[in-house]
Amino acid sequence: MRVIGEIPHPHCKITLFHWNNRYLIKLEHGLLEQTYKIHEYDVGSEEDLRKIVSADFLAEAMRGFVLMDHNLHRAMDAV
Repeated sequence: MRVIGEIPHPHCKITLFHWNNRYLIKLEHGLLEQTYKIHEYDVGSEEDLRKIVSADFLAEAMRGFVLMDHNLHRAMDAV
């Protein structure tokens, strides 16, 4: 797996990878991770991959982290 770049963000770490004919967008927030896999033929370039990581995309991803955190804590409270 090859790291092709990072995108600065104040609330999460964003790393872009190229691996096995796919691009991966990995978001990390605390102990949680989200990974989006995109076939390399579905984007024209690495710059297009960066365009996918728009403000709207990141806002939805951050809401996803809130839901993931909530789900994890509910599951842990049940133990």
